[in-house]
Amino acid sequence: MEEKKEPKLDENKMRTRPAGRLLFTMALPLILSMLVQAVYNVVDSVYVSQISESAVTALSLAFPVQNLLIGCAIGVAVGVNSLLSKSLGEGNRDHANIAAGNGIFLAAIVMALFMAFGILGSRPYYTIQSTVAETIEGGTSYVYICCLFCGGLLIEVLGERLLQATGRTIYTLFTQGTGAILNIILDPVFIFGFEPLGIAPMGVAGAAVATVIGQWVAGIMAVIFNLKCNKEVEFGLQYIRPHGKVMKLILAVGIPSMVMMAIGSVMNFAMNQILLGFTQYGETPAAVFGVYFKLQSFVFMPVFGLNNAAITLVAYNYGARLPQRITKVLKASVTGAFVFMVAGTLLFQFAPNLLLMPFDPSADFMDMGMTALRIISFHFPLAAIGIALSASFQGLGNGSYSTIISLCRQLIVLVPVTYLLSLSGNIHLVWWAFLISEVVSLALTLLFFRRIYKARIKPLYT
Repeated sequence: MEEKKEPKLDENKMRTRPAGRLLFTMALPLILSMLVQAVYNVVDSVYVSQISESAVTALSLAFPVQNLLIGCAIGVAVGVNSLLSKSLGEGNRDHANIAAGNGIFLAAIVMALFMAFGILGSRPYYTIQSTVAETIEGGTSYVYICCLFCGGLLIEVLGERLLQATGRTIYTLFTQGTGAILNIILDPVFIFGFEPLGIAPMGVAGAAVATVIGQWVAGIMAVIFNLKCNKEVEFGLQYIRPHGKVMKLILAVGIPSMVMMAIGSVMNFAMNQILLGFTQYGETPAAVFGVYFKLQSFVFMPVFGLNNAAITLVAYNYGARLPQRITKVLKASVTGAFVFMVAGTLLFQFAPNLLLMPFDPSADFMDMGMTALRIISFHFPLAAIGIALSASFQGLGNGSYSTIISLCRQLIVLVPVTYLLSLSGNIHLVWWAFLISEVVSLALTLLFFRRIYKARIKPLYT
């Protein structure tokens, strides 16, 4: 009897609580944990900046690999999340269990691929981008360690999405928060060494060691929370056995997410190459770009947390055939995301020097960075609308729309426009490419949302 009672309570919550309030209740733990993650991402660079600007550049060039790894982890997890939430909304617990099990199987495949890259591809990845020995050595060790021990990240992300799919987002605050705080504490220990414990200074490699330890601790916590608290999902070897149809459904939503993150990695790689082409500034433009991406996470992470919660609610209410709740969730998501992004824009406009100060910038770095932050931040409010509405694409099982939009935003428009603007020889002009690409992507987002609303949501009203 207890097994049937738990899903019923969760179902009542998903069906009956005010949609806007429920969205923010579910999103708050995600937002807080993501903000903590954003802090430790920045802390990595802050500590490393005390070594040298080349060390900062090494982390900046590592971002595409890290982004791709996170994207693959999130892609599998979001696919499982969407299918599991839909299955629970339909009352099909067995299908939900198989979705969770096959998610574990897919995560293991991703882990093996990135471990292989860490061993074989870390050094070639850096030697094709830089000729500075300090950048190559520091970056190679960082990517090698992060990829070789990536299992912690994959376990953490999947475990958190399984909790999120059943509405238990509060636990993700503890997993991500603990991992992030541990990373922050261990960063200076491994980067600069800690003689009382006999730990020698490891430089950039130390930042990677602190990162993977935090990820593994968070991953172990996520496993414990799922086994102890996630009663809607049953775990067993029989569910991990590959099911072609289930994996296809997971990947139908997950691959677009992976592709979107992969696109981001390609974009970052291409942008770094364009920026390194301004040889008169050395590696400073690439370092500025890397620091920008660390800082913008404080603005984007809350919006992504809101988006993740919206995907769960949209998927559940689509399975339960409750269109009014879907539209209420999306309206609340757009409003919240827009408020976050406007606040971020104001911060980047009026306090860019305060944001850059912790990175121990040179005068050239500060001048270039302040201009970059102000110009790039103009696209934040437009991005808010696009990200919030994209929850409908993934939650309703049509992630291909998100892929097309991301392609236009980050490759088809952003990189070519950046390159064309770079031909002017004016480094400050290249930052305007972000606003141009966001205008195009928002137009596409509104077009696709109109289509999916007519095809998936509107018919539920009849």
